[in-house]
Amino acid sequence: MPLFQTIQFNETTKILIWHITESFEELLSKVVLKEKTQQRLNGMKSQMHQRAFLSVRMLIQEMGFTDHEMHYDEFGKPYFNCHNHISITHSHDFAAIIISDETVGIDMELQREKILRIADKFVDTETSYLNTQNTPDYIKELTVIWGAKEAIFKIRNEKGISFKDHIRVNVFSLDQNLTEASLHFNDLVVDFDVHYKEIKSNTSGQDFTLVYAFEK
Repeated sequence: MPLFQTIQFNETTKILIWHITESFEELLSKVVLKEKTQQRLNGMKSQMHQRAFLSVRMLIQEMGFTDHEMHYDEFGKPYFNCHNHISITHSHDFAAIIISDETVGIDMELQREKILRIADKFVDTETSYLNTQNTPDYIKELTVIWGAKEAIFKIRNEKGISFKDHIRVNVFSLDQNLTEASLHFNDLVVDFDVHYKEIKSNTSGQDFTLVYAFEK
């Protein structure tokens, strides 16, 4: 399937979403990989992970980049050798990237009940405003919070950061698409703008939450 959705956030920031419906062989035939990337692909045991990995390469090609231009630092954070920042994510049958002149992070998550069981591992100050009496909304709210913290972690990418102890997401509404968050770590406080929206799969009908954050 071709590109699922493009979000032109502003003049220098673009988000691309790929709905992964192709086979591994189809995707592999459409990308050009450097040797290091091919070795990494060969080492993946899950074909779902392989297809998501290749879908990300399809997305960077859509943006005019090549696999040879994307690298990973020692902590696994992707980067280009230019002024553009990149962040990537994949969840089930979706992959997405954000490319910007600004420092950005992105995450996409399937909305599912499993998150209820692990909420206490990443939620702290946010309990004051969560709608625990409405299970569907509670799941959606938790997914936004997890996505925001994941996106922020991808931006900072520092060892020792705890989602629960160090990242705080301000009160937000599911009817809106913007909130703020902050990272409190190593005597520093860093603020972020957080955007979120719901994405529905055309094939499975499942709902996903896309979250992307900008460091202020």
